[in-house]
Amino acid sequence: MVDHPLVQHKLTLMRRAETSTGDFRQLLREISLLLAYEVTRSLPTELVDIDTPIAPMRAPALAGKKLCFVSVLRAGNGILEGMLDLVPSARVGHIGLYREPHTLAAVEYYFKVPDDVQERDVIVVDPMLATGNSAIAAVRRLKTRGCRSLKYVCLVAAPEGLAAFGAVHADVPIFTAAIDRKLDEHGYFVPGLGDAGDRLFGTK
Repeated sequence: MVDHPLVQHKLTLMRRAETSTGDFRQLLREISLLLAYEVTRSLPTELVDIDTPIAPMRAPALAGKKLCFVSVLRAGNGILEGMLDLVPSARVGHIGLYREPHTLAAVEYYFKVPDDVQERDVIVVDPMLATGNSAIAAVRRLKTRGCRSLKYVCLVAAPEGLAAFGAVHADVPIFTAAIDRKLDEHGYFVPGLGDAGDRLFGTK
């Protein structure tokens, strides 16, 4: 869990029922940048030759193929924007999944990633890890493309989702700002922050 004070403070502001759509969107973007800083901490580097205004030197730069952020539509785009602020050169993929209301199973309706995604470090982003069904499906789909590394970033996770995801994808680390108490009988977080997509886009 990413327990940086700024992350926790901004998440508290997002949880408030009175937080406006515009403020919610801006806070998510700011938290996402901070989460991106943490999730990219272990990226490999290599020394390259450069010239500074004063002298030549060998300096560290990211090694090999760079990052690919994969957004789980639609709410994942809220995290994606903040991450692109930090790594604007990253490639971007999208996975469209919706939760079947009765079974809560993830149903895919869209998939588009870079052709060379298997040569990139892939970071999957989605604000909420609830039952884990969508996260499991998204990562399983990316594994079929042979991605060399995968990480999963969310804003809030539920214990049920973490357990389900870990049982299937124990090799994929999860970065989250909070682990909430539980899911209710409808699959919603308690205490949660409401539907992230609706609050992000003002659709309710």
